[in-house]
Amino acid sequence: MAKKIVRSDERKSIMGLDVNGPVFFTSSIIIIISIALTLIFEEQAEGYFSSIQNFVANSGGWFFVLCVNIFLIFVLYLAFSKYGNIRIGGKDAKPEFKTLSWFAMLFSAGMGIGLLFWSIAEPVTHFMNPPLTAGGTPEAAQEAMNFTFLHWGFHAWGIYALVGLSLAYFTYSHGLPLTIRSVFYPILGDKIYGKRGDLIDIFAVLATLFGLATSLGLGVQQIAAGLSHVFGLDSGIITQVTLIAVITAIATISVVLGVDKGVKFLSEWNMRVAVILLLLVVVLGPTIFIFQSFVQNTGNYLYSFLEISTWTESYTSKNWQNAWTVFYWGWWIAWSPFVGMFIARISKGRSIREFILGVLIVPSLLTFFWISAFGSTSIQQALAGDQTIINAVEDNVATALFVFLEDFPFAVVLNVIGVILIAGFFVTSSDSGSLVVDSLTSGGKIDAPVGQRIFWAVAEGTIAAVLLIGGGLQALQTASIVTGLPFAFILLFMCYSLYTGVRDEHLKAEEKKAQKELESYEEVISDIIKKRGRNNKDSDQVK
Repeated sequence: MAKKIVRSDERKSIMGLDVNGPVFFTSSIIIIISIALTLIFEEQAEGYFSSIQNFVANSGGWFFVLCVNIFLIFVLYLAFSKYGNIRIGGKDAKPEFKTLSWFAMLFSAGMGIGLLFWSIAEPVTHFMNPPLTAGGTPEAAQEAMNFTFLHWGFHAWGIYALVGLSLAYFTYSHGLPLTIRSVFYPILGDKIYGKRGDLIDIFAVLATLFGLATSLGLGVQQIAAGLSHVFGLDSGIITQVTLIAVITAIATISVVLGVDKGVKFLSEWNMRVAVILLLLVVVLGPTIFIFQSFVQNTGNYLYSFLEISTWTESYTSKNWQNAWTVFYWGWWIAWSPFVGMFIARISKGRSIREFILGVLIVPSLLTFFWISAFGSTSIQQALAGDQTIINAVEDNVATALFVFLEDFPFAVVLNVIGVILIAGFFVTSSDSGSLVVDSLTSGGKIDAPVGQRIFWAVAEGTIAAVLLIGGGLQALQTASIVTGLPFAFILLFMCYSLYTGVRDEHLKAEEKKAQKELESYEEVISDIIKKRGRNNKDSDQVK
């Protein structure tokens, strides 16, 4: 890149808001219209979105599979290439957060509620209905863990690593605004500040808000189900909306405090609570089996990695993959603007190699161990003839975690910890999402006015509550997944743009290095010539 450009400060205040008008108002209008239409034409909307999802899955499933593998290969190439030593923000930049705090924040934003929701339900579902083998067998158990690891492992974090690294690099190393449009500067140049850039950011805002609102709605359903299961409280719509109001209020306080005092604090406490719950399950449960299954599951996943990651269901007619793998790939891609921007926001000062390996390996291994502790233990119970957890998953996925914990000593305590953890991940998803949307709609400003942060935090909670009341969550969830297809093309361009940026920076660094070496050689030669000149002069005097 030839020059640094910072134009986020050139925007003007609109109606007292420090925003990028076209992105802020267009996104807000589209969101309001979408929610209204979804609520008014609920049945038609669900059918319409469902047909679109089926079309995307049937026609573009192979494309999703190809893309996520390209993204993973690309970020691994950058990590182990000569570009891995490039530091985000310049060679003298220092990390803003300690490594443990960094891991806690990116894990809370990247997985959070979803992992609690599916760590039992997905392995058990695959165990009963595997794609390749007969259900309910030891072979089905291993296959269930393989595909669960595939959906929650390296590929998901590879997508996040690509978007996060691209945004962090162009923001902190080249002084561009913290928005999706900035990644395309090597391709579009100054046009990123025009309508094309606005369109990119609008699309990112919609994908982020719809994804967050639907996930928060499903998350609060799980909290309500947990409270009902443990304490007998009503889990109806009034309870769910009340929970959204309370948790949104906490998220708003966190957003006002900012990343360092709010999001960082809650993320660290989330990780502490998660570790406590995990350790209790490991210690009170089948400890040796959990470690055995973790080693075996990880090894088997790595052994079959190429096969399952490129499997496209070509020779079967089950359409199993459309409901699971294609669903996840579209979902992670649609979520990548939110998670990627948040990871970028907290990653200044880290090298490309440190960033990629940190985002890929640590969260994936922690996820694998968590799924082994909860999912493998559930499958072991089913293999032993206990149908309780299978019935719970079939009856209500939201209660699976709490039914699972009933078999442990101190079940009530464990269930309370589970509810607290789900609520904690709910809050961190909401506040980090609010900061991301605020950055997108303010033209890339990292620390926007407090009022705007509050607006987006409240907006997320309001959208989730309205959709819960109107029953339109499933329709918009499907819509947010479908956005993954066009965003996959954006991510492919992102690969090229990021490669162009780091390549040019490396070439410039090599040129500077060569220039310094040349200057050093010239100085040495000059010193030698001067020295010889003095020696010759001394020799003449002697003669």
